[in-house]
Amino acid sequence: MDKLEHIFEMQAQLNRRIGVETAGMTDEQKAQWVLNYTRAMQQEIAELIDSVPWKWWAKYQKFDEQNARVEVIDLFHFLVSIAQVLGMSPEDVYQAYLKKNQVNHQRQDSGYTAKDANDSKHI
Repeated sequence: MDKLEHIFEMQAQLNRRIGVETAGMTDEQKAQWVLNYTRAMQQEIAELIDSVPWKWWAKYQKFDEQNARVEVIDLFHFLVSIAQVLGMSPEDVYQAYLKKNQVNHQRQDSGYTAKDANDSKHI
């Protein structure tokens, strides 16, 4: 088992322990859980932002790198859960990442002067 597969398995176990079984969800349940997880991610992003001294007018703030790392992992937990709700395996995520990364490089090579909604349809 590779590292990403291990992470997906651990997340599935945690989700089941919490009472969320992603396998066999209806479309309505999927939509609800994607919404739940994205809302949770918004909160985790806010917590990540609070790890960084973003108040340029406040001199008391310090960069809390250790907490920032924890918030990134919290985000990753929810992101993996969303992938699982959408029926994505670790291999699916890996292959989609490869394809999207290639699209992003092509966009940079072309100057990304116009949005092309079709350039990601194959992912």
